[in-house]
Formats: sequence, C-alpha cells, structure tokens
Amino acid sequence: MLTRTDLRGAVPTLSQLRRALPRGGTDVNAVLPAVTPVVEAIAEHGVPAALDYTEKFDRVRPTSVRVPAEVIAQARRDLDPAIVDALEESIRRARLVHADQRRQTTLTQVVPGGTVAEKWIPVRRVGLYVPGGNAVYPSSVIMNVVPAQEAGVGSLVVASPPQADFGGWPHPTILAACALLGVDEVWAVGGAQGVALLAYGGTDTDDVTVLDPVDLITGPGNIYVTAAKRLVRGVVGIDAEAGPTEIAILADDSADPAVVAADLISQAEHDVLAASVLVTDSEALADAVDEAVARAAGATKHSERVLTALAGPQSGIVLVDDIEAGLSVVDAYAAEHLEIQTRDARAVADRVTSAGAIFVGTYSPVSLGDYSAGSNHVLPTSGSAKYASGLSVQTFLRGVHVVDYDRDALAEIADRVITLADAEDLPAHGEAVQARFAGGAR
Repeated sequence: MLTRTDLRGAVPTLSQLRRALPRGGTDVNAVLPAVTPVVEAIAEHGVPAALDYTEKFDRVRPTSVRVPAEVIAQARRDLDPAIVDALEESIRRARLVHADQRRQTTLTQVVPGGTVAEKWIPVRRVGLYVPGGNAVYPSSVIMNVVPAQEAGVGSLVVASPPQADFGGWPHPTILAACALLGVDEVWAVGGAQGVALLAYGGTDTDDVTVLDPVDLITGPGNIYVTAAKRLVRGVVGIDAEAGPTEIAILADDSADPAVVAADLISQAEHDVLAASVLVTDSEALADAVDEAVARAAGATKHSERVLTALAGPQSGIVLVDDIEAGLSVVDAYAAEHLEIQTRDARAVADRVTSAGAIFVGTYSPVSLGDYSAGSNHVLPTSGSAKYASGLSVQTFLRGVHVVDYDRDALAEIADRVITLADAEDLPAHGEAVQARFAGGAR
C-alpha cells in the first residue's frame, strides 16, 4: 500500500534528499484568486459581507456573529461529564507546560551608565481560529487559548465556523471548551471570511455590538484559511501558513509494526492530504508495517479518507542503511510530528534537529500530544520545522529593547557612532549625537 523510497547504499546530498522524500502539500497560490475577493469585500463592508459568504459557503446564516453568552453557557451545561473531565485535565496539563514558558525581563549593563533591557509585552488582542470540517476540534481551542492566556494577552476572540445543525452557532463542544477556559467572546464565522473579519473587524448585526479587529491570528485551517492568512499578513500578524498534517516515524527492528501502523493511520485520519511516512533501516519491519496497515486501515471508521491519504504521494516508507542515515532523512524531512521508535529512543531523539514536536518511544504517541501531553499541537508543517516553532507563549509576546544611557556613557561611544554614521553616509545620525554635547546641552 505504501510506496517505497530505497536510499540504501547511497549517500544523498541534502538537496537530493529533499527531492526524493515523499511530500504533498497544497498550492496556496492556486486559490488566491478565489480568496482575494472575499478578503477585499470584508475589508470594505465588514459583517454583512462576512455573513453573505458564510451563507454561500457554509449554507447557514447566523443571526449574529458574536455568539450569545447564554448559548456558550448552555453548551457547557449540556456537555457530557466525561468529556468535561478530559478537557479539564488537558487544560491543566497544558497550563503546566505553558506557564514554564513565560519570559522575564532581562537587564544588561553594557557600560557604566548604559543599559539595555529586554521586556516582553503581550500582544494586545488576538484572534484564535478553530476549524470545522472533517472533525470537531475542542483540543485546538485549548492549544490556542492556553498559551495566549499564559502570555498575558488581555483580549482574545475564538472564531469557528457556524453549523446548520446547531442553530447557526459553532459546534457546542467548541463552545463548551471556550466556557471551560473562560473565553466569553466567540464569533460564528469560519473560512477565509472568518480570517478576514478577524483582521478588519466590524459592527454586528444589531448595529451596536462592535467586533474589534485583532492584532494577531493563530490556528490551523484549510487551504482557503491559509490563503486568507497570507492576504491579511501585514494588516495583522499570523502564526504560520499551516499545511496538511504529517507524521514521520523513525524506527528500527525493535519497533512493534502494529503500533507503527496504528500511528501512521491516526494521522491519515485527519485529511486525504495528510502525510504518513516511515523511515526505517529494517526491510522486515517495513513489510510487517505494510501488512498491518492493510489489515487495520480498512477497518477504521474513516477508512476511505485514511486509504486515500496513505496511497498519496505525500505518504510512504523510506528505507535507509542505518539509524544514522535515518536521522539525516528525518532532519531533511522536518516533520510536524516525529516519533522515535528505536532502541535507546531518548538518545536518538536528542540528536534530532528538525521537527515540530518529537515523541520518544512506544508510549509517547502523537495522539497523546494531540490532546493531553501538555505540549502544543499547533505545529509547523510542510518542512517549515527547519526554521519555525510550534505555537507557544512566545507566539503571543513581543520582545522590546529599552535603551537607557546617561551622558557619560553616550560620550564614551559618541566618536564611534559618528564614525559608523559617516561610513554609511548618514551624517545626520552622527549630528544627532553631537547635538547633545553642543553648547553644554544636558
């Protein structure tokens, strides 16, 4: 079922590796012509345009964009207690991890009388996008909201697509998760129109309620959401352009093929474009995983989706000579999720340099990270883990340098500043320093 790439007996360059490895992805440029008019209409007309596009694309028109407080509260009251318990434990664990990411102000004395501090200021207002589509994602509410709250963001709004089956409001499990996190501002708008409304804001259907624009948009979505994020970038900040989800597993012959197969299938369940890749130095394991996938993929609930994803060009098995070569492969691939299922998995994991998140050993599956490990599941995709990080408290903070020099400290460096200003042919820069010492200026 899974296509094979055999790299044994070869020492490919990084360029050759990147070309040889399974990779899917989406062409965001291809949908920009369809998304641009949506964003432009909402930039000009606000809520009426957003609701028109919602009615067109989602076949539902909520009576207002902002979800009434009672609707959110009722969703919390109606939620299955077992789900409440699971969500509360996931929230608790996420808070533990993200609280430790808080950053403190640093103060450096460069010279006597001259200091530079770096202080961390939360983004003023953020928009957290929670997708609909193939599944319901209360876990994405947690993964977006918790780091924003732990960063000290003072104002946040969750946007999620309205559902015709639930009175034109977002899915009640999404609303209940918001209630558990103390989020009282939720917008019933999704897709490109949701991203655009977060960026530009407007006035709700009652012509009174102001929907303030945000300064930063985070959260995953489909290709249309990604295209809209690209278009509004600069008006607001964005976390990343998320592509389809992906898992890579680095395994040797000590791995359990049934476990490896189950993990490949679990990510393929997300989307027909999801990528599931096994990298191994054991042809016997590869054969056993193929057999296990063939048995299990057809029996799972979303088998058609899973089978399509596993058969796609983005999925496959990569055979390597040894784990050393496997490390080179997974670093070149830079997976969103990377599992290490080898002997001495922790030591192998320590040597990985490019991955969104690393899951060590048999008992740290990606599914754990999706929900309840305490880690964040909003992660870089499409190889961007080579240079980007997952969502964290840092996403919602801005580092600001505070420069504080007294007269003597400036005087000591003034000549060098003037020299560099002249070298760059920017003499007014140097003159701005000289003005402070002319005529006894203080």
